[in-house]
Amino acid sequence: MTAQVRITPVILSGGSGTRLWPMSRPDRPKQFLPLASDATMFEATVARCADRSRFAAPMVVANARHADLIEAQLGGAEATLVLEPLARNTAPAIALAALLADPASPLLVMPSDHVIADEAAFMAAVDAALPLVADGWLTTFGIAPDGPETGYGYIQTGEVLSAGVHKVARFVEKPDRARAEAMIAGGDHVWNGGIFLFRADAFLGALAVYEPDMLAAAQRAVATAKREGSRILPDEAAFAASPSESIDYAVMEKAAKENGGRVAVVPVAMGWSDVGSWDALHTLGSDADGNAHHGEVIALDTSNCLIRSDGIRIAAVGVHDLIVVASGNDVLILPRGQSQDVKRIVEAMKAKQDA
Repeated sequence: MTAQVRITPVILSGGSGTRLWPMSRPDRPKQFLPLASDATMFEATVARCADRSRFAAPMVVANARHADLIEAQLGGAEATLVLEPLARNTAPAIALAALLADPASPLLVMPSDHVIADEAAFMAAVDAALPLVADGWLTTFGIAPDGPETGYGYIQTGEVLSAGVHKVARFVEKPDRARAEAMIAGGDHVWNGGIFLFRADAFLGALAVYEPDMLAAAQRAVATAKREGSRILPDEAAFAASPSESIDYAVMEKAAKENGGRVAVVPVAMGWSDVGSWDALHTLGSDADGNAHHGEVIALDTSNCLIRSDGIRIAAVGVHDLIVVASGNDVLILPRGQSQDVKRIVEAMKAKQDA
């Protein structure tokens, strides 16, 4: 590590994870579930930055309703909990953390619900970015793509700034299939994985230029925040006044478009997944028959299925290419390849409940 100041991890844990219903629910979203391993994704994210020679204690920016759950999963590890009174997307959430951090501290912003299989590759990418970060650059990490995925945004890599680090040429919205294939074929595009590294003061400086109202709202929310031990509760009325915007739209894309904009990307192959669907979870691990089963499951003559239960027994015979998930009183059944439609199910249930 080249920086003198330890990196402050900023773990974002505000997502609801509805695409992994019925196991992921508002009171216990996917980051708090042991889906990809015996540990939850939140626990794995905390463990990723446990080396105190490298990292300061993390800041966890999260929904206030999950405070007790987060403390339980921290297992006594030191952390500051910044508890959002309401959701305002990633840019205001990061602003809260940046205002509470040492201005010179590099902030490693990580969603709490991502899988990183090759953590050594990730740490090498962090080390590659640090010299530019110390010089005030905003950096992000581009995921080496393994196919023309249409569910992610992309980043086009520009000129080489240092070994393994490129200037960002542009950010690209989620493309259609043909455009994704063309970008992959060109070899100069990576997936936007939503992981960032920058000094706190550099981010706040960019926010002052591009989203001054957001910065002002975050400043008021922090100035009047309540503190209860390791918990910080920003003022609700002040935070509610903030525009709701992602860091990509609020800062990164605008900064990259500036003439001479100091935004860098480090492409990295690190076994990354955002576990954004049951299909994505299936690809993380299956047996010789293409099955990924977990819990009380009896499966005969099945192939290419994900069958998972956290309670009741599921018995399947002679089925193929299915997703079957049981949790509590709910059972989800749909063909593999259509797990993005879970969102439609959740919306239909909400509409029925509201009717």
